Amino acid sequence: MYHGGPGMSPAAAGGRGGTARKVAPWILACGFVLCSSVLFLGAEGAIGVNYGMIANNLPTPDKVIAMYKANKISYVRLFHPDTTVLTALRGTGIGVVLGTLNEDLAHLASDESFAASWVASYVKPFAGAVTFRYITAGNEVIPGDLGTHVLLAIRNIETALKAAGVTGVPVTTAVATSVLGVSYPPSQAAFSEASAPVMAPLVAYLSAKKAPLLVNVYPYFAYAAEPETVQLGYALLAGSSATSKIKVAAVADGGLVYTNMFDAILDAAHAAVEKAGAQGLELVVSETGWPSGGGGTGATVENAAAYNNNVIRHAASGAGTPRRPGKAVETYLFAMFNENQKPEGTEQHFGLFQPDMSAVYPVDFAAGAY
Repeated sequence: MYHGGPGMSPAAAGGRGGTARKVAPWILACGFVLCSSVLFLGAEGAIGVNYGMIANNLPTPDKVIAMYKANKISYVRLFHPDTTVLTALRGTGIGVVLGTLNEDLAHLASDESFAASWVASYVKPFAGAVTFRYITAGNEVIPGDLGTHVLLAIRNIETALKAAGVTGVPVTTAVATSVLGVSYPPSQAAFSEASAPVMAPLVAYLSAKKAPLLVNVYPYFAYAAEPETVQLGYALLAGSSATSKIKVAAVADGGLVYTNMFDAILDAAHAAVEKAGAQGLELVVSETGWPSGGGGTGATVENAAAYNNNVIRHAASGAGTPRRPGKAVETYLFAMFNENQKPEGTEQHFGLFQPDMSAVYPVDFAAGAY
């Protein structure tokens, strides 16, 4: 997804300008054995929402953060540091994922003093009053030229945090599923030749630091690319809804059975990480969502409402994935608002709310609240 500021190029921002996605082959291999719908209940999960700002008509940050609180949204992800937003988050208890601009990665990686200045400007003044959950060095830059800077940027930010007396804030990055090469079936997934030289040392480092890897997971783009092949119910997590009337055909992978694409994508990432030697590395879903309009295949209010409510319910269940059963998946929906300065089409319609703060459709955030 394109998350840069107004006027920033997609290359600088690190996201895609449109909805085109590389669809992994396994995503298209949906079986035809009908399974009954299942509702998972049990341990609580946690849901966050990405706070994108590529728009000229959004509410002021204090009003936005008040919306997070009113809707019982546990976490917020910021794509770049914004002191006004961070000020509004003081004392709220909302967990914050704070991102760096992709265009700053090279500087953060090559200059320890710049990393120290970044921490001094955006972390140190708010530490204690703001609950920093993670800091992300870049978004969706692997594979690519900027990807080579990620690990060094992480190290320099960690050094700066330690020098500033800020502890307990893991530093990581967010990747798209384009880091995967071999990816079907999920158990056989591996990083691509282009991404492996960066991803292998990165996941080893994160594992040693007990920091998670953030992964952006979008079943929508797979469905939109091959709607005649990918089951809509499989992409919408219809199997996690007690009220869904959609039958979902399962995808078998050895002894594991997948009834939704969300789990299959996440487990492909798990398998790739494990093959790279990082056993037990936690994955956080840093973005997932479904557009409610914009003319794309399947981009309807009904489907967007179904997907996001099913994701919340699934995360809240604590069921985990077939490869990691019982491991609750921390998940961040994309995004809080429809953003009018993003590329035209579906990219402008991923919001849960309109800029006037009215809901695009009902979302039960309480299902994912602690």
